[in-house]
Amino acid sequence: MGFSSLVLGKMLADEGIVRAHDVDSWSKPDGQPQFAPKAKSIIWIFLIGGMSQMESFDPKPELNKWAGKTFAESPYQKFLESPYLKKNLREFIEGLHKVHPKIYEMQVGYRKYGQSGLEISDWWPHVGACADDLALVRSMWTTDNNHGAQLQFHTGRHALEGQFPTIGSWVHYGLGTLNGNLPQFVVMGTPIADCCGGVGAHGSNYLGPEHAGVQLAIDPQNPLPFAVPAGDMYREEQQQEFALLGRLNRLSAAAHPEDPAIEARIKSYELAFHMQTAVPNIVNFAAETQATQAAYGLQQPETKTFGEQCLAARRLVEQGTRFVQIFHGSNGGAGAWDAHGALKAGHSALCKQVDQPIAALIQDLKHRGLLDETLVVIGTEFGRTPGAQGSDGRDHHPYGFSIALAGGGVKGGIAHGATDELGFHAVENRHYVTDLHATVLHQLGLDPRRLEIPGRKRLEIDFGQPIREILS
Repeated sequence: MGFSSLVLGKMLADEGIVRAHDVDSWSKPDGQPQFAPKAKSIIWIFLIGGMSQMESFDPKPELNKWAGKTFAESPYQKFLESPYLKKNLREFIEGLHKVHPKIYEMQVGYRKYGQSGLEISDWWPHVGACADDLALVRSMWTTDNNHGAQLQFHTGRHALEGQFPTIGSWVHYGLGTLNGNLPQFVVMGTPIADCCGGVGAHGSNYLGPEHAGVQLAIDPQNPLPFAVPAGDMYREEQQQEFALLGRLNRLSAAAHPEDPAIEARIKSYELAFHMQTAVPNIVNFAAETQATQAAYGLQQPETKTFGEQCLAARRLVEQGTRFVQIFHGSNGGAGAWDAHGALKAGHSALCKQVDQPIAALIQDLKHRGLLDETLVVIGTEFGRTPGAQGSDGRDHHPYGFSIALAGGGVKGGIAHGATDELGFHAVENRHYVTDLHATVLHQLGLDPRRLEIPGRKRLEIDFGQPIREILS
């Protein structure tokens, strides 16, 4: 802060490069919704690797009719001439993921579910039973045809542009706490691998580290790393230790008022002390009935891990956590849902791991009167190709894919948007991934255009538009 800095600041202001009144007129969000919210909390389930839209929420019988034929031999050669094929595509390695010309039949059947008659694949029978509470969006698209799309799904920006705040961090930044003893942005499951964005998929980037997700393990003895005092330290001793650390941190904050890491450290120590009792209780399911535990699949090896995470998510939002992010399918690389081969074996096993727990979560929230104020989102980074890759797989497909939502002021029993007859392109009511972000924020009473940081210019694509057709 030498004299030269003051001179530089004056020169930049005179040149119009910096404007003090912009900063003076800006203030951080006050923790209150900006308009009447429809939801209080979000449970964001992300299936890592790219789930097939045709074998989940957007069945396409035309695939079976023309299976084994090329696009040129079918009535659908026009799909390869669509402007969408290159218009929105931004490749890491040009030509790495090519169009696969031979049409690949659906690997599972499907049927209509509920009074609404939503068509859902046979690999999702439990979620299908919740059809009348679901809003399926079948017209999502993105621009990355490689697994950087995992990061893009959470930030809205292509991975080539770097890391940006995630949807969970924007919620944390915009809204205040509902429970001072719990973190407001919780992450469960193994996050995406470093190849595809790593911790950036639940990070906060320039919002500051205090708005990043807090990873939680389903272990009552050690749910949060380093959150339990070592050895036989008494609670009173630890309280004195935290008090001293707090004083030292505040001295540092006074000397470095613009350092976000210090502010985050102060908040983390204060929260950590309160969380030591509250968080272990969240992941201790002894108080849950046997019927509840069975509904989530806790007694079955296939569903136990993910079922525990879904049950913990319900307990977190029940006690006031704003945003719970659950990852499924991390394998140290692109993700288990990446079905370049053996799609039938892979997807059938993966669906079995998540189908029952997700349905139990929706039904449990509904039974407890929490579904109206909790928005559940089921997403993946992109879909899979209508054409066969090899003999039994599908390649990456950013041109059209599906997500599902339930609760939180979203209409149930509807399918919004559409892909073409083979599930290739989103052709009706197309939605880029930040439309989903805008929908989540809107239901929480937040306007993304009013969430900003001085000096951080956001692009139009960052904001998206709420998907109003699915909102009640």
